[in-house]
Amino acid sequence: MAPRPNWKGYLKLSLVSCPIALYPASSGSERVSFRQINKQTGNRLKQQLVDSVTGEPVDSENKGRGYEIGKNQFLMVEDEELEAIEVESTRTIEIDKFVPRDQIDDRYLETPYYITPTDNVGQEAFAVIREAMRGKGMVALGRVVMSKREHVIALEPFGKGLKGTTLRYPYEVRDEAAYFDEIPDMKIPGEMLKLAEHILEGKAADFDPGTFEDHYETALVEMLRKKQAGLPVATDAPAHRPANVVNLMDALRRSIAAEDGKRTTAPRARAAATDKPPQPKPAKKARRAG
Repeated sequence: MAPRPNWKGYLKLSLVSCPIALYPASSGSERVSFRQINKQTGNRLKQQLVDSVTGEPVDSENKGRGYEIGKNQFLMVEDEELEAIEVESTRTIEIDKFVPRDQIDDRYLETPYYITPTDNVGQEAFAVIREAMRGKGMVALGRVVMSKREHVIALEPFGKGLKGTTLRYPYEVRDEAAYFDEIPDMKIPGEMLKLAEHILEGKAADFDPGTFEDHYETALVEMLRKKQAGLPVATDAPAHRPANVVNLMDALRRSIAAEDGKRTTAPRARAAATDKPPQPKPAKKARRAG
């Protein structure tokens, strides 16, 4: 059963529109989470608002918003002032333009959503918009108001529906120059580059998220299972430290040898598992003379 939609409204392309719903395409709720508890009583803790200067508890009716303009100086902002500048939600995603998908910098991608039509009347219009984009290989850019904020959203065909991804604004994306400018330009020896390319070719594969494993989550679930069963659990974290590379060329050659060894060992192991010799049957017990 699909979860409740985060947003319901209309998708509009010029004079064509259809009712749609946005559903979150990702979720972290399946991860193991913890609560803060009192270690002495085992009871859950509640957070309390405290004045940072006086140390006195603050009632919820005295909680407000402030914009920091200096050290311990805040500009008080009232709820009514924020409501006055809220972007009015038209409950419509109006497509402004279409752009090639490869022109969208991945750094701007924020939150993915599944988009579906919500009634039979709009099915045809929804399909027309979807297939027009699929045929041209284009992505639609529109605007949507969610949680009182206006977001730019990119829409693209995704199976029988659409995938919508909210985009970050330019001020939210950091300029890479501040991080990359001090990396020196280096001339890589051809032999060294060929060795590295050989390693890459040996590890080439198709993208398959089904092979991803969250090793920390797996270990966490196993640890909780043992604790619940009253079994001892390890408390010493394993120390994994990469070996220092003394000679890069030597390290590349050893890497190739190790990868080649894995590729030759794996088929042998599979063959040994499938081609086991038949096991001798246990000898029948001799009958006792009677």
